[in-house]
Amino acid sequence: MANSANHSSNNRQVQQILPSRSTSDGDGVRIQRTLGQHRHDMDPFLMLDEIRSVDSADYVGGFPPHPHRGIETLTYMLAGGFVHEDNMGHREELRDGGAQWMSSGRGVIHSELPLIHEGLLHGFQLWINLPAAQKMREPAYKQATREELPEATLDNGTVLRSFGGTWEIAGKTLVSPLNNFSANARALDINLPANTALQIAVPHDDTVLAYVFDGTLVTENKNIERQNVVRYGSGSTVELQAGNKGARCLLLTGTPLGEPIAQHGPFVMNTEAEMQQAIEDYRAGNF
Repeated sequence: MANSANHSSNNRQVQQILPSRSTSDGDGVRIQRTLGQHRHDMDPFLMLDEIRSVDSADYVGGFPPHPHRGIETLTYMLAGGFVHEDNMGHREELRDGGAQWMSSGRGVIHSELPLIHEGLLHGFQLWINLPAAQKMREPAYKQATREELPEATLDNGTVLRSFGGTWEIAGKTLVSPLNNFSANARALDINLPANTALQIAVPHDDTVLAYVFDGTLVTENKNIERQNVVRYGSGSTVELQAGNKGARCLLLTGTPLGEPIAQHGPFVMNTEAEMQQAIEDYRAGNF
């Protein structure tokens, strides 16, 4: 366990705390959106949504067919699930505990419709930017079930699940089968028992974000409640400290691309001309 009094130059400090806001997307699906409502300063991450409701009216419409170009999506479900269909010929059921990665590349049209019509639906979707050199590549898709995602329990009771990338923490190595994201992006589900701390090594200059979705993170005398994202400054370690009721969060790391962004909804390109071309290609049926 890290010494919380140790604020060495390598330990990342909190740079920003970003609250989520309630909005809707798709066919009236109620979501909490954190990234995606601010300017593009979370490079390489573009958007983070949480869906969490026991009221089917909040999610039953799902996300009917819609296009993407220039991004990757990472979806992680904790309860309930979605049927994913796309114009590449994939039809998969993403069930609770599983994760799904899709690289839209030059263009994908897909739909995500809920598997359940009553009860709790709880999950997340992250958008990762593609570098200019990869925005027009062929689309790709991969899915992993709950059983396929690696999980580890640490000596202090912390439970880790990697749904993206490879992590080495406290002598444990977790290698997710979803392991080839743009910008070296990684994603970890961390469940910290009450009043425990965890120190995690991270690449010094990567963007590092934590999204709290249960309990409270305590950092620098601030309580970070659920539905908030913490953005950390640079450094080679990040320390997470849980409050009296524990904390559960997603930890995201990724290497900034440092490229210009031109976005129109689901199209994320580098220039206005490329973005207009994406709209024209979609309307012309060229996805």
